[in-house]
Amino acid sequence: MNVAVIGTGRMGAAIVRRLRAAGVPVVAYNRSGDKAKSVAERHGANVAATARDAVAEADVVIVSLADDAAVRSAYSGDDGLLAGVRWGLVVCDTSTVAPATVRELAPLVAARGGRLLDSPVSGSVPLVERGELTVMVGGDAAALDIARPVLDELAKAVFHLGDVGAGATIKLVVNSVIFALNAAVSETLVLAERAGLDRTATYDVLAASAVGAPFVHYKRDAFLRPDDTPVAFSLDLVAKDQGLITALAESVSASMPQADSTRGLVAAAVAAGLGDHDMSAVAEHLRGKSGG
Repeated sequence: MNVAVIGTGRMGAAIVRRLRAAGVPVVAYNRSGDKAKSVAERHGANVAATARDAVAEADVVIVSLADDAAVRSAYSGDDGLLAGVRWGLVVCDTSTVAPATVRELAPLVAARGGRLLDSPVSGSVPLVERGELTVMVGGDAAALDIARPVLDELAKAVFHLGDVGAGATIKLVVNSVIFALNAAVSETLVLAERAGLDRTATYDVLAASAVGAPFVHYKRDAFLRPDDTPVAFSLDLVAKDQGLITALAESVSASMPQADSTRGLVAAAVAAGLGDHDMSAVAEHLRGKSGG
């Protein structure tokens, strides 16, 4: 099965790496061609000059882009993804976007004979590399059957949630919990440190306790050795997703006081110049507010 990967940022590059390690033929495309070329050369993938070229011979397309604007841009135009869609193609869009965006794009893909699955993922780069993502899918069940062998290389679990838009919705629900947990771990570590406890020992206890969710385990290095750990999910992207969560909550009249509090904390950290840092840098921001 031939796979095209549209977007070779942190997650897209990790997806290329994982699929190539499994022997899956991959064609990569990125708006910045040098980035796609670098990823492809490291992992033995091919490079396409346009999104249209990337999907032309693919059976399954995986889209991994930063936001709604980037997704719409990649699909549109003479050289866009839509221009290369042919009958039978399955597009798995893993980007975190508003449910309305994928509902807008799905009929455009269908009009050219393809099918769009909104299939965002839970988990960051380390989980991609281990094939342990959680994939949350909205769309046609038969299309998911076609794409499943590819998704199974990336994921420990694939959930079919319903029609197009369901995947994007549940991703925002999951991220709301993750962002709250990130804030809670950050402020708890700072509390322990200010009270005279060792940071590593505190983290060991948290990880072994009732709050030791997978997030706590795979973010261990980010919290304990932030200067030596690559950024997995930047605070800028957290802030973007929080905007989507707020818009979704307002559209369905859901009260989200915890999400509102977490959004304010992240906004303050971004304003303090930490936007390009990993989400765990909320702890760094709180250390500064706590006096060192």
